[in-house]
Amino acid sequence: MGRFFPLLIAASFLSFVSFSVSLSTFSISETSNFTLVCALVPSLNCSTLSGTRFRTPFDPHVSFSGIVSGDGFLCGLRPSFSSPNASVMHCWRFFNNGATMEFKRIYNGPALTQLEAGNSHICGLNETNALECWQWPEFNQTWEYRNFSSIAVGEGFVCGLSKEGKISCHGDIDGVSGQEPKGNYSVIAAGFNHACAISRENDLECWGDTVVDDTPTTRNFNALALGLNRSCGLRTNGTVVCWGQNNFTLPQELERRSFITIKAKRNVFCGVSTLNYSLVCWGDSRFNSSSLVFSEVQPGPCRNTCPCGTLPGTGSFCSNGGSVCKACVPISPSLPSAPSPTQPQNRSTDNNLNGRMVAFLVVGCVGSFSLLLVVGFFVFRYCKGRRCRIHDSDRLDETNASAYDVSNKPQASLAPAVLEKRLSQLTSVGYTICSEEFSLDNLIQATNNFSEDHKIGVGSFGSVYRATFDDGREVAIKRAEVTSTSSYVIGTKHREDKDEAFINELKYLSRLHHKNLVRLLGFYEDANERVLVYEYINNGTLHDHLHKLQSLPFMSWATRLNIALDAARGIEYLHEYAVPPVIHRDIKSSNILLDASWAAKVSDFGLSLLGPEDDESHISLRAAGTVGYMDPVYYRLQRLTTKSDVYSFGVVLLELLSGYKAIHMNENGSPRNVVDFVVPYIARDEIHRVLDRRVPAPTMFEIEGVASVGYLAAACVGPEGRQRPSMFEVVKSLEQALTSCLRPPTLSRTSTESST
Repeated sequence: MGRFFPLLIAASFLSFVSFSVSLSTFSISETSNFTLVCALVPSLNCSTLSGTRFRTPFDPHVSFSGIVSGDGFLCGLRPSFSSPNASVMHCWRFFNNGATMEFKRIYNGPALTQLEAGNSHICGLNETNALECWQWPEFNQTWEYRNFSSIAVGEGFVCGLSKEGKISCHGDIDGVSGQEPKGNYSVIAAGFNHACAISRENDLECWGDTVVDDTPTTRNFNALALGLNRSCGLRTNGTVVCWGQNNFTLPQELERRSFITIKAKRNVFCGVSTLNYSLVCWGDSRFNSSSLVFSEVQPGPCRNTCPCGTLPGTGSFCSNGGSVCKACVPISPSLPSAPSPTQPQNRSTDNNLNGRMVAFLVVGCVGSFSLLLVVGFFVFRYCKGRRCRIHDSDRLDETNASAYDVSNKPQASLAPAVLEKRLSQLTSVGYTICSEEFSLDNLIQATNNFSEDHKIGVGSFGSVYRATFDDGREVAIKRAEVTSTSSYVIGTKHREDKDEAFINELKYLSRLHHKNLVRLLGFYEDANERVLVYEYINNGTLHDHLHKLQSLPFMSWATRLNIALDAARGIEYLHEYAVPPVIHRDIKSSNILLDASWAAKVSDFGLSLLGPEDDESHISLRAAGTVGYMDPVYYRLQRLTTKSDVYSFGVVLLELLSGYKAIHMNENGSPRNVVDFVVPYIARDEIHRVLDRRVPAPTMFEIEGVASVGYLAAACVGPEGRQRPSMFEVVKSLEQALTSCLRPPTLSRTSTESST
């Protein structure tokens, strides 16, 4: 029994490790010009080390279970609305000292039990102990290590600790990958370019290219935090010791303070104080020693069951009766199992007690292990049957979904996308969605089950249907394409494009309000459906009236110029008055709708993006849009600016003037671009040769306005973006042209006298 008891203690130690590895409730992001520290307080709050707070772009009612950060990004993990056994991870890339944030959801699938981030990459463990990584295109998803109990992420590498205590590292950092120490370990941590581990005998071992060999002799660590060429260890008594390059040490005033947990990122270290759960940071050159960042933070993730007890007073951080668990301190196998000889002994009683303890531990360990196996089996069967895993490995700065490469992804990543049921709560990243959430039954009833009789067109997001609700509202319903089985279209690229268009329409049209932008009324979303509901614009598209219909009011230059002015005002609002500015990216005649009074409204924001920051001239990304309308500079150089929309609008102006499609057939049946055909006539002051002959020739007082629009269109489609006018200038020019076109003819005095 003397040999068997330490083995049971070791087994219980392994089970305790699984409880101690958990999600972090605070994170550090050190960029080139500022450091951002975020924490669950219990809602998510962020602060710079100088004490500057800013409004976090999240709904304070959304409960996050863990957060991680890196260079310029912050990610939050929360339970899925659709399943209690699933997790959803959202990431935000921030600019301008956190003043601007861009949102992207990068994971929705089986619950993650651990989440770690290096300076650039993010990795996690799911309930099956499988490793998954994001924002790491080079990461090999076929790396078949699936029995990790914990992981650590550095710059360009990830290390995993198996349940047996073995270490495996993967990545392209020499000195870390391939140099893992041999033995049995209980804790692993990663810095910028080195890693450390604590053995089960409590020895500390570090490896990597820049390891500073001045680790303290007195260790007894149960946790580590590693930065850039510097490290800190959390002792079993809660105190911290630090070492590293340039004689890095813990500030003197923190030497006697006890901490619950510590973390690091490059040069900054932070820890949660045991005394009052305050978050204190140190190590940054911009302050002398230590800095109180938050007076109180949630000291750990909320749990409903704590094997080693709860931290006092943490129930207020958690909902549904949960608390933050105490860390389970393992009993070392080397400790003597016999009682001290100075104390009285009763051998018979002790033997009975030990027997009961052994039986209890055996039953507890076997029962817990069996329960984990059963839960893991059902989670596997559930996810396999429902194909619930979604894994998007795009970098946060790769806005275009087409960067996703499915050729090297496992088959599970091709599962149909399932956006959260309460999408309105998820777009709280600076956007407020006030749209109504319609029921699917009402939408089906209003469209007669989306019948072809109700179908009126197709947009970037899906088919468009005309419908009337019971309350008399006439609406246009845009539905994503579905298969005959009502499942989302198979094909990751196609599916992600549709999801991106759906999210864009929601987040932009929910916060943009202008009389010349189509109004979004509401939406519906579930696992199989993406539906958007708009106001119905009953005169259809500008494209139809230009190239298909023969509407009498449209056969007027004044009407056409007025339509151009309305559309220009809508685009001007996006560029000049929306904060931040929005680039539509798909301005074309079929995305300009006409209401009953022939007023124009810009529609279809499925490709829209936020414009470049004030200190940036453009956005670099793959070209997207419609052939014939796309800015050549954007297409060739992948440099997107607001002038790309100006080019597209210039093509629309040429359509309005000439009646030709953007790409049309010439007399020989060959395709021809309206820019190449019409602009040379405008340059030679011969616009009258290419005007739409279906419209009566402009009168003497109309020709001035029509000609000026021709010159404006030629300027809009100029080869260089910087030479094109802004939309503000376009609006002013169109206002002058319309005024000139509507000016009544001047009557001479002679003709006036003869008429009296």
